[in-house]
Amino acid sequence: MKPLTFLAAAAAIAAGGLAHAQAPVRIGLLTTLSTPAGYIGEDERDGFLLAVKEEGGKLGGVPVQVLVEDDALKPANAKQTADRMVQDGVRLFTGINFSNVLVAVAPTVLDAGGTYVSLNAGPSTYAGRNCNPGYFSVAFQNDSYSDSAGLAANELGYKRMVLLAPNYQAGRDALAGFKRTYKGEVLAEIYTKLDQSDFSVELARLRELKPDAIFQFHPGGAGINLAKQYANSGLSQSVPMLTPIYSMDRRMLAAAGNAGNGYYLTASWSADLDNPANRHFVDAFVKAYGRLPTDYAATSYDTARLIGTGLKAVGGDIEGKRDAFRAALRKGDIQSVRGKFRFANNQHPIQDWYLLHVEPDAGGKLGYKTLKVIAPDHVDPHAAQCPMASVQ
Repeated sequence: MKPLTFLAAAAAIAAGGLAHAQAPVRIGLLTTLSTPAGYIGEDERDGFLLAVKEEGGKLGGVPVQVLVEDDALKPANAKQTADRMVQDGVRLFTGINFSNVLVAVAPTVLDAGGTYVSLNAGPSTYAGRNCNPGYFSVAFQNDSYSDSAGLAANELGYKRMVLLAPNYQAGRDALAGFKRTYKGEVLAEIYTKLDQSDFSVELARLRELKPDAIFQFHPGGAGINLAKQYANSGLSQSVPMLTPIYSMDRRMLAAAGNAGNGYYLTASWSADLDNPANRHFVDAFVKAYGRLPTDYAATSYDTARLIGTGLKAVGGDIEGKRDAFRAALRKGDIQSVRGKFRFANNQHPIQDWYLLHVEPDAGGKLGYKTLKVIAPDHVDPHAAQCPMASVQ
């Protein structure tokens, strides 16, 4: 299947047939657009392209061509697509939202001397000893959304908890991160399948264990199914649910109906954050797409704008001036929709994490209420093992 192509230079060429029009920088955006998790890729694509549209087909004043491909949540498919793009000369990539897919693709990009800028997935693989000057994570490192949840669990007074996550890289990172900061007793760790839809066995075990609360990480369709089945089981009436926002994002909340009511969430962004960049982004996204953005769209928008700072610094020459391009990215010189933002030495974010609560608004519609900053200026735990120096 041919990729969807957004050719930034087309308008200039059509208008004047300019002989010396700058060739656009090609950006490979591989993401999940099919499967029940396809809405995640849609929001990532739309958030990224919003930044491109706002600059008239450019980033940092440099024409770009964004090549969008569906990875179908299959690592082998994504690697094959990345191999083809690299062979065709593409050296700048983003878009992947599942960590198992990213760890299959990143070596292809990095071994070719390319740069990967993650707008969502943040596996521990490239955050510690194996950090790489060509790998950036603008969104987060996977442990951060769960170790912030561990801090939240402590403050909420949960003494005995059960942990659930799918058995893949991000799921394992999630539980490891939670256990790193949680001070109570973990009654059980339950690993599910990545594409699981029936959680009756797990719910029966939860009923037997009788925890104070549950921490779980299930993004996309699996999380919607779990939320509905959890509510229908009656467990939600007595056992609170604590998750990263990626396990009850805005589109999941709408699909789950009332099942998400009462969830506690940890997040690095919320639509109600009161800063100029965020107000502009939310308004622009709603105007462009007719819906409120999710966290996936927010970090994707930031990612595009950060890439723009690198392209501007080198005039689009990301190969001949590769080191300068990466150095510009490392500065983190954007007004992030999340508020404070800078890179740690491992090129993963230092940022605030918030505790949110799902509750009805004045009109009775479920939404998020930001309660407090739960982890200010948070650095992921793997940065200490990264041998790269801090940004000066």
